[in-house]
Amino acid sequence: MEHTVQSKKTLFKATASAAILAVFIFFVAILPAEFGTDPTGLGKLMGLIQLSGQVPAAQAAIPKADTAKQRQPDQKNSVDISIPAGKGLEYKFYLSKGDAMRYGWSTKDGELLFFDFHGEPQGDTTGYFESYTISTAKTVRGSFTATFDGSHGWYWKNKGLYDVVVTLQTEGSYKIIGIK
Repeated sequence: MEHTVQSKKTLFKATASAAILAVFIFFVAILPAEFGTDPTGLGKLMGLIQLSGQVPAAQAAIPKADTAKQRQPDQKNSVDISIPAGKGLEYKFYLSKGDAMRYGWSTKDGELLFFDFHGEPQGDTTGYFESYTISTAKTVRGSFTATFDGSHGWYWKNKGLYDVVVTLQTEGSYKIIGIK
């Protein structure tokens, strides 16, 4: 097998061509896709600017609503919920991401109840939910900060022969959805 040696002129042309191509790709594809900067305008035409996750300056200048004004004011509530014998039910609250709630619940006569404290993301249609606590108890106290917008609350299951009344006390930033 015989190898041909390229001339210095051919190697220089190949190197220069590769360098020019690299600079072109950098300005047309890498800057728009990675940094949100599009000096040629071709990145926007090819849809690469969206890959950067950068907010275009025109959109960044639009004032956004003050999220503090959108939050629910702190409130304090107490409710008695009757869980029918052999059945279960949910009691929910709507919390926005970052909203906090302090809670405590107990059964009136000290009965044990299975419960699942969980949340469901707003707009989800897959049936997904995230459980925070699954246990059996007669009294629970705690605090919670929502990690996503959506409904958050308890599913209680009464495995007994008689109805059980749960007294739920809450305090924080939320909207009451109630029994689901």
